[in-house]
Amino acid sequence: MNESSRQELDPNRLDDLFILGVDEISYRKHHNYLTLVTNHETGKIVYGAEGKSAKSLDEFFDDLGEERIAKIKAATMDLGPAFAKAFREKAPNAEICLDPFHVVKLGTEALEEVRKDLWREMRKLPSPVYARKFAGARWALLKNPGTLTKRQGLALLAIKQRGGALWRAYEMKESLRAIFAGDLEIDEVNEMLDHWCKRASRSRLSSFIRLSKTIRTHREGILASIRLGVSNGRVEGLNA
Repeated sequence: MNESSRQELDPNRLDDLFILGVDEISYRKHHNYLTLVTNHETGKIVYGAEGKSAKSLDEFFDDLGEERIAKIKAATMDLGPAFAKAFREKAPNAEICLDPFHVVKLGTEALEEVRKDLWREMRKLPSPVYARKFAGARWALLKNPGTLTKRQGLALLAIKQRGGALWRAYEMKESLRAIFAGDLEIDEVNEMLDHWCKRASRSRLSSFIRLSKTIRTHREGILASIRLGVSNGRVEGLNA
C-alpha cells in the first residue's frame, strides 16, 4: 500500500478489531489477486494488499502492532492454508474459523468428480444417447432438492433407482450439506461430522475419501466457526 493510499484511509480503521474476515478476490481475468481484511462488526474493509499468500498480510499486522493484535478474538477465512498460517504466526491468540460453506462446496465438487468419471465411461459406449442423457442430469445432482424442476426431479429419481456409485456420492453430498444447515447444536455437528468422515473414508469414492481427510485436518477451525456463529459469507459478498 503506497503512502498516498495510506493518507486516504480512516486512521481509526484498525482500532477495536475483534472479529475479522479475510478473503482474496481476483481481477483482470483471474490473473491478479487482492487480499482484503474486513471488520465483521462494521462490515467495512480495513486493509487490502496485492497477492493471496501469507505475506500479503505482513503489512496489516505491522500496522496493527502487538497491542491491537492481542484484541483480535477470531478470524474467518476459507480452507486455504495461507491466511491460517499468517494468523497462527502473527496473531496466535485469535481463533481461526473456517467457513462451513466451503466444506459443503467441496462436497458438491466431490460429487461432480464422480459424475464426470461415470460420464467419461458412458462416452465409450457405442451409442452416445446414454452419455447425453447423463450429462443433462447434472443439475439434478448438484442443485438442492428443494429447488429442482419437475424434469430434474424425475432425473434424480431415475438415478436413485439405478443406485450405484453416483447415488452414493449424491447421498454423501446431501448428508454433508444437512450437517451444516444451521439447525444442529455444536455437539451434534461434531458427532455427525465424525460419522460422516468415517462413512466417506469407507465409501470407495476417491474424491470423498480425500474430502474426509481434508475435513479431519481442518475440523477444529470448522467447528469454531459454528460455535462462534461467524462465517465468511458476508465478507465474500462485500468483496464481490
